[in-house]
Amino acid sequence: MNLPLGRGPRCRSRRRGRPIPPPALVFGPLGGDSFRRPGWSSLVRLSESRHNRRERTTVSTHEEFAALAEPYRRELLAHCYRMMGSVHEAEDLVQETYLRAWRGFAKFEGRSSLRTWLYTIATNACLNERKQRSRRELPSGLGAAFGDPDAPPEAAGGDVLWLQPIPDTMVTPGPGDPASIVTSREQLRLALIASLQKLTPRQRAVYLLREVLEFPAANVATMLETSVAAVKSSLQRARAALTDLDTTHEKLTEHDGQDLLEQYMAAFEKADLAALERALRKDAALEMVGYSTWFSGLDTCLRHLARALGSPGTWRMVPVQANGQPAAAAYLRGENGTYDAFGLAVLTVTPDGISRITVFGKEDLLPSFGIPSALL
Repeated sequence: MNLPLGRGPRCRSRRRGRPIPPPALVFGPLGGDSFRRPGWSSLVRLSESRHNRRERTTVSTHEEFAALAEPYRRELLAHCYRMMGSVHEAEDLVQETYLRAWRGFAKFEGRSSLRTWLYTIATNACLNERKQRSRRELPSGLGAAFGDPDAPPEAAGGDVLWLQPIPDTMVTPGPGDPASIVTSREQLRLALIASLQKLTPRQRAVYLLREVLEFPAANVATMLETSVAAVKSSLQRARAALTDLDTTHEKLTEHDGQDLLEQYMAAFEKADLAALERALRKDAALEMVGYSTWFSGLDTCLRHLARALGSPGTWRMVPVQANGQPAAAAYLRGENGTYDAFGLAVLTVTPDGISRITVFGKEDLLPSFGIPSALL
């Protein structure tokens, strides 16, 4: 049974208790499998009134609307992730974007492209949400590196919102996909996402719309309901704030990155500290989300990692891709011999070796990356 939006059973969004349509009111993609979870990543099936059907000149059914709008889902998810730094919030905001677009399509006059209109809705939804949220952090953004690698890590306060990793499979298009430019790995790396969090929400929106998505300044001004001069000013400030962003990884080939990942995984599985030393750069950094403690410098990082390596067979690693970077899902052997999911290590790699290891907990690993919670 199809029900109008706002009628029937309700369920709650993960973000702030916002009502959303229940799974019974949603439908998936047309002939595809791009939705990871039914009920969250799909368009809403609505009963249209005769009045709305008369007003629509180009789209008369939800199937036609899906056919037009669905190709932009992955790039919209990448955009919302860059804005928010959270996979869960990005998914919810893309869902909200499609709901708003469907409900408002009768008023869409085609003065801009459908893609521009969807980005307008998504960007403003993100800006509205940012008013309710603090920026998301990595440990290195909270303070200076910790000097004593033998001291136990210090847990951060419960009020800190942490940056989340995103699987490449959720946002990276297939070969020949027209969205490949805006969802490239380069534009999703952790260093960029963390740096974007330091901008004001408005500066972040302008930077992404202009520099990443390459919308003209006049279009961005219309999308954000501001002036071209204000857009140019915000972009200038954003560029200045991002001048220290490291780009040395750009010289690295994908093969080299995979080779460093394999070295890292083998070093942990064999408890080989010397191999780990060969894979890391002299200025390597190590940070663990959830803790305010982080370490900088090869010797300091190795001393801390030596405490975690254990013996050969303590760890098992599964290669994945996150934020356009090589990553390893880490499993720790329990007393019963089963390997339980521990977390996700995202590597920042350069031609000289691994420059940073960012470790996320298993709560960031299991829901999104589609890997098992345990290995036998």
